[in-house]
Amino acid sequence: MATVAVYAQVRHFDFVNLDDSAYTSGNPHVRRGITPEGLEWAFTSGDAANWFPVTWVSHMLDCQLFGLASGWHHLTNVLIHGCAALLLFAFLRRATGARWRSALVAFLFAVHPLHVESVAWVAERKDVLSAFFWFLTMWAYVRYTERPGWGRYLLVLVTFCLGLMAKPMIITLPFVLLLLDIWPLRRKLRTAAIFLEKVPLAALSLVVSVITYLVQQRAGAVKTLGAFPPGLRLENALVSYAVYIIQMFRPVRLAVFYPYPRHLPAWQAWLAGLVLAGASVMVLRLRRSRQYLATGWFWYLGTLIPVIGLVQVGAQAHADRYTYIPMVGLSILVAWGAAELARRPRVKPFAVALMSLACLVWAVLAWFQVQHWRNSETLFRHALDVTTENAVAHDNLGNYLMDVPGGLPEAVVQLEEALRIDPDSVPAHTALGSALARIPGRLAESFPQFDAALRLAPDWPIAHNELGSALLKAGRLTEAIEQFATASRLDPDYADAHYNLGVALSQFPGRSSEAISEYQAALRIKPDYAEAQLNLGNVLAGLPGRLTEAIQAYQAALRMRPDYVEAHYNLGRVLSGMPGRVPDAMAEYQAALRIRPDHAEAHNNLGNLLSQIPGRVPAAIAEYEAALHIRPDYADAHYDLGVVLSRIPGRLPEALAHLEMALRLKPNPELRRAIDRLRAAGR
Repeated sequence: MATVAVYAQVRHFDFVNLDDSAYTSGNPHVRRGITPEGLEWAFTSGDAANWFPVTWVSHMLDCQLFGLASGWHHLTNVLIHGCAALLLFAFLRRATGARWRSALVAFLFAVHPLHVESVAWVAERKDVLSAFFWFLTMWAYVRYTERPGWGRYLLVLVTFCLGLMAKPMIITLPFVLLLLDIWPLRRKLRTAAIFLEKVPLAALSLVVSVITYLVQQRAGAVKTLGAFPPGLRLENALVSYAVYIIQMFRPVRLAVFYPYPRHLPAWQAWLAGLVLAGASVMVLRLRRSRQYLATGWFWYLGTLIPVIGLVQVGAQAHADRYTYIPMVGLSILVAWGAAELARRPRVKPFAVALMSLACLVWAVLAWFQVQHWRNSETLFRHALDVTTENAVAHDNLGNYLMDVPGGLPEAVVQLEEALRIDPDSVPAHTALGSALARIPGRLAESFPQFDAALRLAPDWPIAHNELGSALLKAGRLTEAIEQFATASRLDPDYADAHYNLGVALSQFPGRSSEAISEYQAALRIKPDYAEAQLNLGNVLAGLPGRLTEAIQAYQAALRMRPDYVEAHYNLGRVLSGMPGRVPDAMAEYQAALRIRPDHAEAHNNLGNLLSQIPGRVPAAIAEYEAALHIRPDYADAHYDLGVVLSRIPGRLPEALAHLEMALRLKPNPELRRAIDRLRAAGR
């Protein structure tokens, strides 16, 4: 109930533009749902710089069930997170017999603000899944230790393997199981069997560690020692250990991204190191009388090792999501320590009241923290409020604002700020170029940005695609085609590159068949690509004998987007030229006008069809007049209205006025002669 109370609001949240597209909305394998080809890809892919087939299958299942309705994807995270909290309680309750202490640890796991990032971020499905299997493995392990047997051990092994295939961070679980052997299970470590039973688990961890490192290195996610020197990494690791502890007890000013410091004051690293060393010595000295201290503390230290930054993956200094599992160790210290204090009669009421208040405060803070994940704008504006020199936040906010009506000027400001902080940011150069290309009069300024991006990353397909779009706007058609072709060659699954190449080829005489192939390629990758279906229909409509295919393409676009005005309009145009299809064409124009009443061309074309039907001329005139009310300088509407009026007795002066206006707007010698003939006949 507490989990739902904190997280139910995510059902109204959008995907965010940091990784969510790569994991769901922009991933062609995931978008198709569960397919044989998708399952094969999930188990062989190194996309997102990781190998986690169970996570991929989970996202595919969401798309199968819910499509791209973001709220349901968010709620799946919440459901898995809630189940993980219940499993954590079940494990601790079974292992320790302490009901309320176990409940406290599970409650902190469920509602702590540091865990919001893992739950409210769709791309972090891997976190909640790995935690689910982590706690399920520990519960199965406790059952195994109660009555060892091959069947129970196999359950431990299977759940651990599923966890490894959800997120590699679970590789430290064999170490945690050894800690559990000390406390609370109190098994005799001198027995060789205790170590031997961990060997298969440790071997699997080693294999997955190697696979993960190679995949991340191949994807360029592993940072070089030149970018992050060893000394700075060690200092940041020590400080991060301390920061996470502080954030557990004071979870405020949390951000989706914390910039990596260029340098750290030496005293911070030394102080953090001394605190960690002192705490470790104290825990070891109390290991006999208070064994829970050793398990909780070394759980925290050990499970953070894969993400503490000694092997730096990504550009963040630390991340809230990295505490998702490690904080359980600290929570054990808090819960069992509070219970120990509560044994004193005078202290118990204060201890209970303090922990209850802390739980309430953490839940309320988590509820507010969740709100920042509503969309990319709220997320990154908050990050900029609580951090400094955050190039990633400026970049992602700028990308979001580019698609917001009226947001381009601020988008440019945000992207320029990102480049001030990180002049070598390829995404920021590319995004700034795209933003400038969309602003009237600033197209020329976009090209240096694309050039800078491609100097830094010559094989980045997005930069090639965006440069192609700018070249297309500049009328440099041949160069645009080259850039789109390069982008689609570098990334054959890049639907937008295929689509843009189709758009460019369709403007080139004699290359319609190539344009059709590119639109079809985009649709194979992204079957719900309505724009590709529309443009495919447009090309087919211009080819002899392919009108039926064009109609099918328009209808497919409308199945994807029933409110797609241009698809209704273009379908109406095609149908209006086919024998016996005039009523269907009228229905399409009317559908377009219901969605967009100010579509002047649809009014005019509907008027043309109505004028051919006996008794419907007044309705046709009304449509022409509606078109001219929207666009007074619409030459074709003036001409068509003039022609219709010229056939109605007594309305020749009006007809001539409209025809004269059409002639002024669009000079035509033949129309001039027609007007002269009408004037002569009128005399």
